[in-house]
Amino acid sequence: MATYAYKAKAKDGQTIKGKIESPSKKEALNELNHMNLIVFEVEPLNSILSKEIYIGSPLKQKEFVLFLRQFATLIEAGILLVDAIELLSEQTDSKVLKEALEDVVRDLKEGITLSQALEEHPKLFPELLVQMIRSGEVSGQLEEVLDRMATYYEKQYRIKQKVSTALTYPMVVASFALIITIFLLVAIVPIFGDMFASFGSELPLITQLVLNLSHTIQRYWWIFALLMMTLILLFNFLKKKETVAYYIDKWSLKIPIIGQFIQKATLARMTQTLSSLINSSVPILQAVDITSDVVGNRVVKEVLDGSKKSLERGESLATPMEDHWVFPPLISQMIRVGESSGALDDMLKKVADVYDQEVEEASDKLQSLIEPVLIIFLAVVVGFIVLSIVVPMFSLFNTI
Repeated sequence: MATYAYKAKAKDGQTIKGKIESPSKKEALNELNHMNLIVFEVEPLNSILSKEIYIGSPLKQKEFVLFLRQFATLIEAGILLVDAIELLSEQTDSKVLKEALEDVVRDLKEGITLSQALEEHPKLFPELLVQMIRSGEVSGQLEEVLDRMATYYEKQYRIKQKVSTALTYPMVVASFALIITIFLLVAIVPIFGDMFASFGSELPLITQLVLNLSHTIQRYWWIFALLMMTLILLFNFLKKKETVAYYIDKWSLKIPIIGQFIQKATLARMTQTLSSLINSSVPILQAVDITSDVVGNRVVKEVLDGSKKSLERGESLATPMEDHWVFPPLISQMIRVGESSGALDDMLKKVADVYDQEVEEASDKLQSLIEPVLIIFLAVVVGFIVLSIVVPMFSLFNTI
């Protein structure tokens, strides 16, 4: 497929410009003519230069959640599937989502199922959503599945925002403290250092330490910058290794206070996902497999993989969880109750609601605990530097 840029006039007389993918220029012209356009020009584009370049995910999670909720609402209101997607493609502000939905509409008109059409865009539509829609198509409950998935992703987005807010705040304050410290050491301390040197008196130990640190940073700042860049690049390289990534996930769960918060958020995501899949009649083994892929923590994923093997042996889903430190007794007990009563999805949903609420409370508690600690830390760092300047000044005043 090649990409062609075209300029044409629509029925209403409006001149439009756009891009179209086609095997040849001739077929591109034919496609445009079938769209009732008066074509002025069609020119091939460089396939590399014409591609959109995205850093990270091409679609923001907030936009995805909004799209899914609107989609579920339209289907629930009785709008035909193709008409609903066409309407959403026209009103979305995301260019990449608009193009993907236009492709989906074309596929649907050609007789392809919705799940197959969405599967062609894995960067926009997660595997979990595709699998759930496929199960809804088979069971004839697409409307209920879409509503359930819209609610699911709304909860996931809210949890992610809570985690992001709770963890970003201390990083911002710590970065602010580092900037202030470097500014004082580089711009302010040297001024007083020259003044103290002109008096020729012996300086207190605290002042000598700060002045030496200031001189070191000024002379060898590039070494510190190079070292920092090297550490960042090394970390990004190592975390791509599965073994290293596993220990990073494990360490993140064991950080005092913060680790418990991450653990609750991860378990909330796991139980919500598994509950939604089972409730949509996805086979239990496939549901566990999908959940392990989207849970976002390799430690929990390892346990879920063990749970899948346990199910294959005819044992309980909860058996590997009972002996693992990351799973509280509440989860394994509720799963066993759900398995014995035949209401596993309901039990998992209740657990998910519990952890969802705990994440909300833990987020507020974490911020209230971290804020005074960071303020004290910032005061100590800045106070130490200020004290190193003030102490020798008092000594000089006493000698006058």
